[in-house]
Amino acid sequence: MIGESRKMKNKVKVAILGPGNIGTDLMFKITKSRYMELEYVVGIQETEGLKLARKREIKTTSNGIKDILGINDIKIVFDATSAKAHSMHADLLGAAGIFTIDLTPAAIGAYCVPSINFDYAILNDDNVNMVTCGGQATIPIVAAINSVADVSYAEIVASLSSKSAGPGTRQNIDEFTQTTKKAIEKIAGADLAKAIIILNPAEPPILMKNTIYTIVKKPDIEIIKESVKKMVAQINEYVPGYRVVMGPILSVDKITTMIEVEGSGDFLPSYSGNLDIMTCAAVQVGEKYASKLLGVKK
Repeated sequence: MIGESRKMKNKVKVAILGPGNIGTDLMFKITKSRYMELEYVVGIQETEGLKLARKREIKTTSNGIKDILGINDIKIVFDATSAKAHSMHADLLGAAGIFTIDLTPAAIGAYCVPSINFDYAILNDDNVNMVTCGGQATIPIVAAINSVADVSYAEIVASLSSKSAGPGTRQNIDEFTQTTKKAIEKIAGADLAKAIIILNPAEPPILMKNTIYTIVKKPDIEIIKESVKKMVAQINEYVPGYRVVMGPILSVDKITTMIEVEGSGDFLPSYSGNLDIMTCAAVQVGEKYASKLLGVKK
């Protein structure tokens, strides 16, 4: 079936809002998709991302979202703008009947982490929110621990290279922490959570690292390790550079786990794992939804 899908001529047409770093990396990933065809890249001003899209013979506009709302063939839109912009885009895309994958921390649609709940999110909402980079990296680990140890409290510290944090990330720091906290509680199942983000200016730039602290009610470390191992294997199906670098380590009832994410280098440098995990997760959801529209079992 996979071999056949690569030869498919009728793919689902999609568009990207926001030709910044995340949007441009999405462009490179989607053009390799089995089920999606990138029809438009949309900005609000002329950018290098739009120029790159045109070089790849992809249609572009710098007039904003209005230019694609009337195109009936576009079935999926990836919003890689900002939380503030998505709050305006969501209603417009919903009214146009376009399935939206939101890569901002706006948290308007259903939270989605592919290794945990994307079947539910796709079936129950036309606007899917990819949480945050810290959320995509840490929620699966908290969920894996909670499934066998009952997490009463989870705290995550996301440390990423300052160079990989563009204007959108910096403008959305407050939304990042709140959205990540809420998603850890709602999706991973922690009774209470806290999220912290650190922008590290080190040279050479560091890989994204996330430290995950959990307080558990059933501290059986061997069972916890096995659950985390299975979860990492699931994530590696769509984020090959995701790995545990320390733990899980047990101290009384506290479990400490550290993971890092190395980017795949499609467009962004490999140290930008924080952005890569978002685009990888979003494309995974897009592939799933597109295959559903095409009637392909995936």
